Order: sequence, then structure tokens, then C-alpha cells
Amino acid sequence: MDLSTPALLFPAISLLLLAYTNRFLGLAAVIRGLHHQINETNKTLIARQIISLRLRIKLIIWMQIMGVLSISFCVLAMFFLFLESSLLGQLSFIVSLMLMLSSLALSLYELKISGHALNIDLEDIDL
Repeated sequence: MDLSTPALLFPAISLLLLAYTNRFLGLAAVIRGLHHQINETNKTLIARQIISLRLRIKLIIWMQIMGVLSISFCVLAMFFLFLESSLLGQLSFIVSLMLMLSSLALSLYELKISGHALNIDLEDIDL
């Protein structure tokens, strides 16, 4: 493995972290909106939303942590490969890939919960 292999992961990780940040900001907007609505609408429906939102926030934070650790191990892999320590470079890159995979798995789970939260909203407006 040469130095350019881990370097290929950099654009993907930065775009992924940007997407995660946008999801987090979107959740923050939803939470602020629910905070304003809590006195005016169906409190049971909002309580169900809050449970989902708390879990989604935790998942997004862990997604971001895994992404940051992934890029850190990717940098470490490049450092070791630059020093011609091939085994340490390969191991660091493998850890980086596993962390990225973990981040993506958490993202899939968060998307599933997000879809469920939208269905809760639709219950309130079902005709």
C-alpha cells in the first residue's frame, strides 16, 4: 500500500462530516420548533417525538465522533506510510476503514429512526 491510498479517503470523510453536521443542525431546528409548539398542540405526540429526537442526537454525535476518529487514523496511516512503516500504516488504515464503516452503520440506523419520526408527524395530519 502506498501513501496515496489513505489520501483517497479524505474527500469522502469531509463530505460525510458535513452531511452529519447538516443533520444535526436540522435536528436542532426541529427541537426548537417543538419547544415553541409544546403548549399549543398534542403533548402526547410531541412527547413521542422528543424520545426519538434524543436518540437521534446521540446517534449523530457518535456518527461524528467515529468520522473524526476515522480521519485521524487515516492521517496516522499516512504518517506511518511516509516513514515507511508499512505494517503500522496498514493497521492504522484498517482501523480508519472500520471506524468509517461504524459511522456509516450509525447513519443508517439514524435514518431509520428519522423515517419513523416523520411517520409520527404524519399521524397527526392523517385524513
